[in-house]
Amino acid sequence: MKTSFLGILLPTGAVVLGSAIGLAFGMVQNAARVRNKNRGRSGDLSSGWALMPGSMRRVAFLMMALLLVQIACPFFFRDDSVQWMVSAGVLLGYGWTLFQQYRQRSAYRL
Repeated sequence: MKTSFLGILLPTGAVVLGSAIGLAFGMVQNAARVRNKNRGRSGDLSSGWALMPGSMRRVAFLMMALLLVQIACPFFFRDDSVQWMVSAGVLLGYGWTLFQQYRQRSAYRL
């Protein structure tokens, strides 16, 4: 049984690309969280609605990035199994940033 080089490269590339998108989204969200935390400390927030401004815009940019990947790299979306690898990569990338935040918060409490 021959293993196709493309059969290994496509899922790996899909996970790497998805992870890069998820990691970038997580970093942008974290920067916004820190900025808004500092605004809350300084008293610049006028109401509870101003707590996380721009979050819908950031989610829209995430969706546009995923759409751009789907248009620019259609070979990732021909097979159902590889398509889910991009989503798994996004989950891994964003999950990594959330895990890093958790580690920082738990180390701070000790």
